[in-house]
Amino acid sequence: MIELAENRYGKSCVRLMKVTRHEYGHEIYEWTVQVLLKGDFDAAHLNGDNSKILPTDTMKNTVYSIARTSTAPSMEEYAMELADFLLERNQQVESVSIQVESVLWKRLTVDCKPHPSAFMRGSNELQITNVEKTQGRKFHILSGLDQLVLLKTANSGFEGYIKDSLTTLPETKDRLFGTAVSARWRYISFVLDFEVVRTTLREAILRTFADHNSKSVQQTLYAMAESALSEVPEIDEIEITMPNKHCLLVDLSRFGQDNPNEIFVPTDEPHGYIEAKVRRRP
Repeated sequence: MIELAENRYGKSCVRLMKVTRHEYGHEIYEWTVQVLLKGDFDAAHLNGDNSKILPTDTMKNTVYSIARTSTAPSMEEYAMELADFLLERNQQVESVSIQVESVLWKRLTVDCKPHPSAFMRGSNELQITNVEKTQGRKFHILSGLDQLVLLKTANSGFEGYIKDSLTTLPETKDRLFGTAVSARWRYISFVLDFEVVRTTLREAILRTFADHNSKSVQQTLYAMAESALSEVPEIDEIEITMPNKHCLLVDLSRFGQDNPNEIFVPTDEPHGYIEAKVRRRP
């Protein structure tokens, strides 16, 4: 016997630029929004009955309409507004998942002063949130960041590891340490300033990466997670992924030159891959 197990549908890659205009200057947000609905949609799959289907084009329009009326100061609060709106209007929907990705824009500095209405793109770093809500229940919010590219040129080594007949990697007390951090954290409370919390957590990660005397990527990852949990009581766990983006020392001896850790070849593939989830003890 064949039966329909699970299903959901929605609209993905809805791009949104919002300008908030103040007397002293403008703020801009560039978001990519995904809406996914789960609910009583069996008839559409089994019988082609679309009477309970909200068109995905309507979801796209809803993203823009809620953005126009919203005064939410963060993408988490915007996503909560959007989720509540969709659940209230569509009782056939059991739960809604809203994902928002935000790119970085930086205010231009002109003549040593921040310009009120001119901006430049920052790095490829993405700020992310995923907000889920089931009818009649509380929100579940998982936020994070992707592609936070970092590099340190001191206080990083790798020694004392297993060596067997296939090991060719030499030990080192002084290496370049490059990575592209991805992190996800879960909020305990939803009554908070999400932007302040995100900034505090991100700064804790950056400061620890910079200052930590790294004996391995694993050790530094744990130190970064520990710092985030210590400084941000509003979260109870954080998962961090850190690929080890190798910079290989170039052998210049064949040219009669030394290389005192100055000339490297940056490589993306293959790379080490380290991840861990760190949480508060119950």
